[in-house]
Amino acid sequence: MLRLSRLADYGVMVMAYAAAEPAGVHNAADAAAATGLPGPTVAKIMAKLARHGLLVSHRGAHGGYRLAAAPEQITVASIITALDGPIALTQCSDHHQPSACDRENLCVSRRGINRINTAIRSALEGVTLAELSRPAFDFLGPLPPRADAPAPNA
Repeated sequence: MLRLSRLADYGVMVMAYAAAEPAGVHNAADAAAATGLPGPTVAKIMAKLARHGLLVSHRGAHGGYRLAAAPEQITVASIITALDGPIALTQCSDHHQPSACDRENLCVSRRGINRINTAIRSALEGVTLAELSRPAFDFLGPLPPRADAPAPNA
């Protein structure tokens, strides 16, 4: 099963929260309350995202973090990479690290795995924070009328 780490999942949630008010300064306590995540974890995530240039830190009584770029310029891939490292299905598909696989030269699936890895990375690079922070009905269209709602013109 392919799965994001919990830290990356939470990081996407925190960034989507910040993107709802992109010019605002957000502190870890408010982000934790809004997302329902543990405060210390949110503080750790925000600090790490700032070290990777996705958030900018503001000190002081009303300090916190703001997005380092417009939500349209921040991709899900950049958030995952900041928190988990390079996106790679297998160790041999991570071109940033030397492979420890002793079967690499004999591997018949390596080309296929690399192709899948590239497709996944491209898909994650194609989704921006702006898209994630929009309300769900923006993607789904108008919601159908509720069954218990009065009929129009009734």
